[in-house]
Amino acid sequence: MKITFYGHSTFEIDFNGTKLLFDPFFTGNPLHSNFDTNQLNAKWILVSHGHGDHVSDVEDIAKNNGAKLISNYEVVNWFEKKGVTGHPLNHGGKYTFDFGRVKYVNAIHTSSMPDGANGGNPGGFVVWDDDSCFYFAGDTGLTLDMKLIPMTCPKLDFAILPIGDNFTMGYEDAAIAAEFIECDTIIGCHYDTFGYIKIDKSKAIEAFKKKNKNLILPSIGESINI
Repeated sequence: MKITFYGHSTFEIDFNGTKLLFDPFFTGNPLHSNFDTNQLNAKWILVSHGHGDHVSDVEDIAKNNGAKLISNYEVVNWFEKKGVTGHPLNHGGKYTFDFGRVKYVNAIHTSSMPDGANGGNPGGFVVWDDDSCFYFAGDTGLTLDMKLIPMTCPKLDFAILPIGDNFTMGYEDAAIAAEFIECDTIIGCHYDTFGYIKIDKSKAIEAFKKKNKNLILPSIGESINI
């Protein structure tokens, strides 16, 4: 899989030829606000919750690419009123799409849409096919529900976890989360974008090393292959 990091919690994952875009936040991102989203070719947009730093570019990218949205019912309903086609999921539910299976799993956070509308309950995604599986946690604190993932889903090849603290779990708790989900390869997100969530990267990497986990912190715009 080719994984491209676009800052904050925005990732494009080439999943066996299908471009999946997660939590698109370009407009308003102080570290990546000048990116031309017309460069993207996403077919599906997966949104963990309704906060502006996760949905700011959903409408434009969806309409420019003819992409469909996957999220919870409230987020999908809000965007469908704007002309974006979506598929709603709810916690614990899974569905088989043309690219693979997606399960919507629990996250501990809040969720509201940019206009204050109800954003439903936040979540994360486990995505898999016959060959690969990964977990995108969205915004969440550490929760024992993460232990259910290896019990109910295929073995994870990698996971994307927030590590910035303050609004989500910090890297210390994220290292514990890596143990809960039984995953050795972690890509960090939701850090350094704003003052509240700036971290010491060397300390974060060391926290994961102590648990025999590999924390990857790609530069904005960098692609990695797993």
